[in-house]
Amino acid sequence: MTTDEQRIRALIERWVAAVHNGDLDGVLADHADDIVMFDVPPPYEGVRGREAYRRVWPDFFEWQRQGASFEIDTLDVTAGDDVAFAHALLRCGTPKDFTDNPDNRLRLTLGLRKVNGHWVVTHEHHSFPLT
Repeated sequence: MTTDEQRIRALIERWVAAVHNGDLDGVLADHADDIVMFDVPPPYEGVRGREAYRRVWPDFFEWQRQGASFEIDTLDVTAGDDVAFAHALLRCGTPKDFTDNPDNRLRLTLGLRKVNGHWVVTHEHHSFPLT
């Protein structure tokens, strides 16, 4: 694994921990001002820009406080000189969700670029498979 891949893996692990802990500043860290996110809930056209991205998290944190998990199951990173992508499967759900469907995983894809020597997330995509 390259140094950049290790740095990106650490960035994603910090982001997942921040999401799990309901730490909005931590969630926003390492995200570009022009972030584009396609999420499970609407809007269908996605969320564009850091301020719009900031606004989606409080409802998720509230749901998560009711006992939901958010943790990495698998994570793969590929990094070039100034762009990278990562894909992961996450355990994201309530205990009932996993009782009903133990194999269900949130799919995560991230696009990153290196800005002044620092990796930032520019694209984020979350999805669940239709069952």
